Amino acid sequence: MPTNLDIVALDAVAVRTSVDLAAQAKPADLARPTPCVGWTLHGLLAHMATQHYGFAAASRGEPDLALWKLRSLGDDPVEAYRASAEHVLAAFTQDGVLTRDFPLPEFTAAQIFPAEQAIGFHFIDYVVHSWDVARTLDLPLSFTQDVLDAALPIAQAVPTGAARQVPGAAFAPEVPWTGGTTLDRILALLGRDPAWTP
Repeated sequence: MPTNLDIVALDAVAVRTSVDLAAQAKPADLARPTPCVGWTLHGLLAHMATQHYGFAAASRGEPDLALWKLRSLGDDPVEAYRASAEHVLAAFTQDGVLTRDFPLPEFTAAQIFPAEQAIGFHFIDYVVHSWDVARTLDLPLSFTQDVLDAALPIAQAVPTGAARQVPGAAFAPEVPWTGGTTLDRILALLGRDPAWTP
């Protein structure tokens, strides 16, 4: 990961962007298809919320895979998603968090990750998931160039090959793409078609 970046602040930008976008969803929108194959917006928000709680647990050193089990969004999915986002943002701003190691049992039980790397994983996820929500709802998405410049090398570092093709892989295989914006390049690297529409 590039040095001299405040990964906690960058992550907060991505997460809050996802919250602002999700807040614009109406109940009927929850059934819309998303760029994530097989997921409606409701399913995507449930995944995103679950990841927030999982990463928050990791920031406390909790290695239990059960903490990553898909969560219900209850009667108000948008509010449940907002609450999950606030939970992880609070966890990442705790004193000493950047000195900790994060267990990420959903990804591997064989390794723990330095805080900056683990939060970098969360950051790139929410840059991409913000786009997922924006495209699903046909809303504009705008990240500042410094956020995208920080996200690009993280996207470039995500392993490719067979690891992208196994069930439950974090990202689909890279999509061939030329030109476009930095965000387009990030999306294509991580298996999203920047031209996707519902």
